[in-house]
Amino acid sequence: MRKSILTLTMALGAFWAAGSAMAYDGTNCKEPGVCWEPKPGYPEKIAGTRYDPKHDPRELDKQRQAIEAMDKRNRLRWEHFRKTGKFVYDVDEIRG
Repeated sequence: MRKSILTLTMALGAFWAAGSAMAYDGTNCKEPGVCWEPKPGYPEKIAGTRYDPKHDPRELDKQRQAIEAMDKRNRLRWEHFRKTGKFVYDVDEIRG
C-alpha cells in the first residue's frame, strides 16, 4: 500500500513537471533562444517615436566623470603606496 502511494505520487509529480515544461509561453521562436517578438504596434525604427529614450548627453557624461575621478583617486593611492609602502584608502589623508 505504501509503495503504491509513493509510486503514484512520483508519477503525478513527473506528469506535473512535464506539463509545465511543455507549456506554451506565448512566443514564436525563429530559432532556439531567439524568441523576442515586439508587441503589436511597436515600430521598426525607434528613433523619433514615443519609444525613443532621448538620453540627455549631460546625464550620460556623469558616468564618464565618475570613472575618471575614481581612476584619479586610485592613481593617488597607488603613488602613495609606492612612496611609503602603506596603503591609505582615504585620499584626503594622502593630500593632508
